[in-house]
Order: sequence, then structure tokens, then C-alpha cells
Amino acid sequence: MRKSNKPIAGYHLLMILSAVDGIIKPQEALKVQEFMMEEFPFPLNLDDELETIAQLTADQWAEHFEFHAKCFEDDSTEQERKDFIQSAKSLIKADNKVSDDEHKYYIRLKNLWNLN
Repeated sequence: MRKSNKPIAGYHLLMILSAVDGIIKPQEALKVQEFMMEEFPFPLNLDDELETIAQLTADQWAEHFEFHAKCFEDDSTEQERKDFIQSAKSLIKADNKVSDDEHKYYIRLKNLWNLN
């Protein structure tokens, strides 16, 4: 995989967080859209990124997630990572139900960034 910039890495992280429970709910998709609008105030074609994510099997998600967490970390400040963690928390709570897998990936991200 080639390194992603912070916004694209964030997109991958949020999309995987959205999908780990088996379905991306509309409330979660809105949270991803909000993040992208903050990071890219102009229209952006994410078809290639979405295709990459869609081609992953569930057993590939963890490695992909960790790779993009590292990309995000490389291009961000500690405060940006803390802000992103809040966005991730908001996303997994968007449908008023946090699955075990969503929680596991959320905690994994906090651990990868040493934000415990």
C-alpha cells in the first residue's frame, strides 16, 4: 500500500469503523461526510478509495486499519489525533448502538496513538 495523506487515511479509518458491524448506517455515513467536508471544503471524488475499502475482506481490515492509522499519525498533531478520536467515537455512537467490533477498533486506534 502506498502512504495516504491525513484526510484520506481518516476516510479509510472511519469507513472501516462504519463497516465492522456489517452495515454502514446512514447516521454513520453522515459522520464520515462531515469529516470529509471539514478536511476537504471542495468536492472530492473518493470512488477509488471506496473501491479499495470495498475489496477488502474482513480478515484484511485490521492490517488496513493499522496502516492508515499510521499514515494519519505521521501527518497529524496530537491534538488532531485527539479530535479525530472524538469523531470516531461520535461515528460509532451515531446509531445509538456500539457493537463489540466497533468498540474493538475504536480502542485499537486509541492504543495505536497512545491516547489512553
